[in-house]
Amino acid sequence: MPTLFRFLATLAVLGGLVFAGMFALATFVQPTPREMSVSIPAAKLQPPGR
Repeated sequence: MPTLFRFLATLAVLGGLVFAGMFALATFVQPTPREMSVSIPAAKLQPPGR
């Protein structure tokens, strides 16, 4: 049983590190907004019956 507890504790620590990393990225990294344009082919604008 001690091996199982050690394994679960290791998983808990690794999960905590992943959560802390994601929290730090979400908190400290600010995205830069920018304009986006998408080209749509003329064939996509035509109704399907024509």
